[in-house]
Amino acid sequence: MNKLESLAFAWAARGWLALLAFTAGVLVVAALRKPGRRWFGAERAFQLWLLPPLAVLASQLPHAVAAPASLPPLVYAITSAVAAPLPGAAGASGFDWRMGASLLWLAGLLAVLALIVMAQHRYRRRLRSATPLPQASLRWPVLRATDADTGPALVGAWRSRIVLPADFAERYDATEQALILAHEGAHARRGDGWWSLLAHALVAPLWFHPLAWWALAALRHDQELACDAAVLREHGTQRRSYANAMLKTRSAALALPVGCAWSPRHPLTERIAMLKQKPVSSSRRHAGAVVLVVFAGMAAGVAYAAAVPAVITSDRYALEWNVSFDGKPAQKLKKMCLKPGEYANVNGVATEVPPWQGRVAMFPAEKGEIEIRADMSGGTLDKPTHPILRTMPGRPAIIQIGNVDSKSGSFKGIRLMMTANIGC
Repeated sequence: MNKLESLAFAWAARGWLALLAFTAGVLVVAALRKPGRRWFGAERAFQLWLLPPLAVLASQLPHAVAAPASLPPLVYAITSAVAAPLPGAAGASGFDWRMGASLLWLAGLLAVLALIVMAQHRYRRRLRSATPLPQASLRWPVLRATDADTGPALVGAWRSRIVLPADFAERYDATEQALILAHEGAHARRGDGWWSLLAHALVAPLWFHPLAWWALAALRHDQELACDAAVLREHGTQRRSYANAMLKTRSAALALPVGCAWSPRHPLTERIAMLKQKPVSSSRRHAGAVVLVVFAGMAAGVAYAAAVPAVITSDRYALEWNVSFDGKPAQKLKKMCLKPGEYANVNGVATEVPPWQGRVAMFPAEKGEIEIRADMSGGTLDKPTHPILRTMPGRPAIIQIGNVDSKSGSFKGIRLMMTANIGC
């Protein structure tokens, strides 16, 4: 395996570990979000969405010690398929299926990023003629749009703006206006613009994963419920006015990737139903914070442990040899079955070539490879040599010991082609 193929295998292994970590994290959140909302409140339930990115990050952290561990069979099978060539993988045109898959993924990534940027730009373009409004009670700029279909919304992450519709003063009474400003201010205070940005940054490279798109919609769903819960903790006596403000607010005409806007995706029926429920006590919310920290630590630990550099262990290795001298036709030697670290003696003769001898052993190595260690002497060698190489199971590996004639270009020496496999 050359350096480029080894690097491809390493990236494939990391990519699949990140994908599995993300999938597991989303499935855990899917199972816990509704019970968590019932037990600890909507705000704590929303914070469960920290688990998928945390699991992905933990799966990519470097390890100080590469302790031997078994690579999960699914990860090993997939990464081996990505790193090792298939018969006919490159046809007469030289096209490699791995290159095609990489280009397809890259095209999807760029397309999703382009759609996100275009949607954000289209929404912000409608704010070019918006009028700034003085709001002493908020530390974020407030803009009044030029039409009634834009806003209420929080737009952006690092330079957040609160946007109100053109008929804000006419559509809502004074109490409803204060509650809407409190709602959008809660979005800004909670950093929901950054949450939206992080969510889209994770979905873009995972555009092919259906669960990623479900997670994005579910996160925006839980985001609104959590914001409502935060507002009601401060304005719990004005639930009816809050419900009226929801019903008077129109759905957003345009998508807003980075920000929080009212749209058909938001759970209006569920949000209004939540207004009738008894609020979660502060003690239960604090208990939920403790449970969340413990659970996040456990999830990160599991993802980190699963990403230990893999050493594929086996009680037997198979090795097939072909040997040729000075460019002559290869001699096929018998197949060997060896224990890890067990040396086997090899030797051979060829016409006009002195006898050669040596020994060979196989060891488990990182990234799913097998390390082959050999000791060679005789033949056309001036002195004993001890080549070491790593190869993927089933992947032919070549050791050439000798020189290439500068005039004729012919090879003078021993050429060994070895194919190692796990199990006999």
